[in-house]
Amino acid sequence: MHLGILAKRATIFLLPIALAACAGSDDGRSMSLSADRNDTNPPAPTEYRPQLLAFMKTYLRNPVGVQYAEIAEPMQRSVDGRPGYVICLRFNSREIDGSYRGIRERAIVYVNGRLDHVIENTGETCAGVVYAPFPELEKMSR
Repeated sequence: MHLGILAKRATIFLLPIALAACAGSDDGRSMSLSADRNDTNPPAPTEYRPQLLAFMKTYLRNPVGVQYAEIAEPMQRSVDGRPGYVICLRFNSREIDGSYRGIRERAIVYVNGRLDHVIENTGETCAGVVYAPFPELEKMSR
């Protein structure tokens, strides 16, 4: 019984040491589990179309009946001084009363491969991008 308590204490004592050893790299530098925000080559977003659709369902007041939806391919841009990717969207969505306000442009910012935020006033962020139809956005339901 006394031996069992010593084994448990040894495990509790040695576990942090073992985990610390796993966090180091072969050359002695420590490794981070999260990507560095100053990385000059951030990861590109993957599976971004389904992510955008799920996000737009919550972002739009009325996700049904979107017209003229277009999307640009992800492009690497510096946003707010951080490297990331931007996906530009254009669309005409319905308001709660069913009316349309006109075509809007939004820049969806991805940092470290994840959707981070939306830029509503895109300015130069989406200037000169090439858009392609985004029919999945037009087919959304509630």
